[in-house]
Amino acid sequence: MAERLKAKFLEEEKLVDIVVGPDAYRDLPRLIEGAEDGEKGVNVFLSREETYADISPVRLDTNGVAAFISIMRGCDNMCSFCVVPFTRGRERSRDAFSIIAEARDLFDRGYREVTLLGQNVDSYKFTMDDGLTDDGLTDDGLTDDGKISPSSVSPSSVSLVVNFAQLLEMVAQIHPDLRVRFSTSHPKDITDEVLHTMARYENICKYIHLPVQSGNSDILKKMNRTYDREWYINRIKSIYEIMPDCAISSDIITGFCTETEEQHQDTLSIIAYADYTMSYMFMYSERPNTPAAKKYVDDVPTDVKNKRLNEIVTLQRAGSHKHNLRDIGKTFKVLIEGTAKKSADEFKGRNSQNKVIVFKKQDDLKLGDYCYVKVLDATSATLLGEVVSC
Repeated sequence: MAERLKAKFLEEEKLVDIVVGPDAYRDLPRLIEGAEDGEKGVNVFLSREETYADISPVRLDTNGVAAFISIMRGCDNMCSFCVVPFTRGRERSRDAFSIIAEARDLFDRGYREVTLLGQNVDSYKFTMDDGLTDDGLTDDGLTDDGKISPSSVSPSSVSLVVNFAQLLEMVAQIHPDLRVRFSTSHPKDITDEVLHTMARYENICKYIHLPVQSGNSDILKKMNRTYDREWYINRIKSIYEIMPDCAISSDIITGFCTETEEQHQDTLSIIAYADYTMSYMFMYSERPNTPAAKKYVDDVPTDVKNKRLNEIVTLQRAGSHKHNLRDIGKTFKVLIEGTAKKSADEFKGRNSQNKVIVFKKQDDLKLGDYCYVKVLDATSATLLGEVVSC
């Protein structure tokens, strides 16, 4: 927004004195000093290196149980409908050591769940500088297969590349009681190595957000998603083969440029096939200066978009309900995150599959505790249960 509207804010409407992009925080002292002298200031430069790795975030309005950790910035994918590459800059990965240190600090402060965040976490790639020595490596510095041992890493340890699967493992090994989630995955990049790492660690949650956007290969090509319907279906197959208990959610855009009724039906069929637990569903809305806005006409009528979106929402809601009904009678390990919205006498928490479970409070349980809850009933959005053990 700062890049796109800087002239309007500064010159036309004169609403602000300074316009600062996401990578310009280091320039704030100079800009503020200039503004105090009556100068308008602008810095919307997007860095190729800035990752904010040396900033420890102040966490406000948090439950003290779950926290987010940014592991990368920007995006290189250039999906035709998306503004992120233009507003957040090119993709760059954060120092793996700073991520581990932040996660360990959060656990020591009582947090019991971290979510690793990135526009495309699967393309995370941290390369340590060449020429590093092993002076900082303890006896168990490397595992038998040559991977980093997260209990002993230091910036002077070794010279190698850390990919997302290895980062996941490093965070998971901080402590068995630290749950690890991540978002968002890109279908073209999520690897079997990531899936096997998830399967190997109980504390890496069995939940993947894997946006499909459309179930039709021609529309996916226009969106520049760099995969087709068959590729996406094969990724879904691999997830369920490696982790049968994994839950999958998605993002879906309906009414993209030139989309036909037949192509819309392809999206409905892939929703049913993938068996999503939930989805974020939208009708296409053109964003200024995106490749789609420049190359294609937004030619699907609004009433058609509405109709198709309603069909998608109805199908997903029914699928979510069926998915939840299958959990009745099962027992899940739940991390208590707070008091339920509808009753002060009930806790709410989530299981590994990211499903919300509501259950009656007990005196020996508090926020941040784990307990085992048996599911007794379910709605399309929530599981209802009772504590069977702590």
